[in-house]
Amino acid sequence: MTETARDNTTAAFRERWIRYTMDLQDRICRGLEQEDGKALFRTDEWQRMQGQGGGGRTRVIANGNFLEKGGVNTSVVFGQVTDTMRRQLGIDGEQWFACGLSLVLHPVNPYVPTTHANWRYFELYDGNGIICDRWFGGGADLTPYYLFEEDARHFHSTLKNAMDPFGTAIYPQYKKQCDAYFANTHRNNETRGIGGVFYDHIRPGDTMDLETLFTFQRANGDCFLDSYLPIVQKRSHTAYGERETEWQEIRRGRYVEFNLIHDRGTVFGLKTGGRTESILMSLPPRARWEYDHHPEPGSEEEKLLKACQQPVDWL
Repeated sequence: MTETARDNTTAAFRERWIRYTMDLQDRICRGLEQEDGKALFRTDEWQRMQGQGGGGRTRVIANGNFLEKGGVNTSVVFGQVTDTMRRQLGIDGEQWFACGLSLVLHPVNPYVPTTHANWRYFELYDGNGIICDRWFGGGADLTPYYLFEEDARHFHSTLKNAMDPFGTAIYPQYKKQCDAYFANTHRNNETRGIGGVFYDHIRPGDTMDLETLFTFQRANGDCFLDSYLPIVQKRSHTAYGERETEWQEIRRGRYVEFNLIHDRGTVFGLKTGGRTESILMSLPPRARWEYDHHPEPGSEEEKLLKACQQPVDWL
């Protein structure tokens, strides 16, 4: 970035967001380690290559009591807008900056859901290094293998309660966007889970000023552990067998399909020279693809599948 892009006001705001992102990563990792009671996060500090600026801190956990594999990653990256970015990502500017946290947690027990979340901030600059656009994005969603409606209500209500102080119309809007986004369109819009919230390109002045947007992002990030850990505590000791594990692997296959075919974050990371290991950290350690698989009619597996075929108002 040029010096113009680093004016005091912009730099101070950017640094506050970076500090918050790193602190949130620390808090989430501590909470997950404490809940798991066995595995610890491995930390990799990395820098971008090929003349691109910035780097990140990848934290991965594996082979735990409840976590089979998980990652909580932060990145602070910037660079020149390339023709590929303009063409495929619709970005119109000369330089860019991005900082965010992204996490994916894959549990051992099929009765504990997978979850994903991210919160990010993006700045775009013109040829003189002046900010010409900036926005926030993020969200959190839940991917259970077996459906417990009380867990769905808990997850969604926690997200709604975090958002309601900023306007009661926000949660329904972003819940709808989540249902639409996390869908495998190549499988008749079958969602990969039971959703949550998803939002992107929220700009200052659209509905909130810059400081309010920062507070909004904090509220969403800060509620994550409260939305997920009570479900883990309730389900992680449920007995399971080969049938449940096989179904878990089949649904994980759908998760992989979405991440590799449709996920914008994966595309952005790969198109901007991101670290491949960190980008593909979201993939589960085990997955399965059975030809033309259909769960047994009336089974708990079919109940979950039906919930993924039509969006549900869990509240």
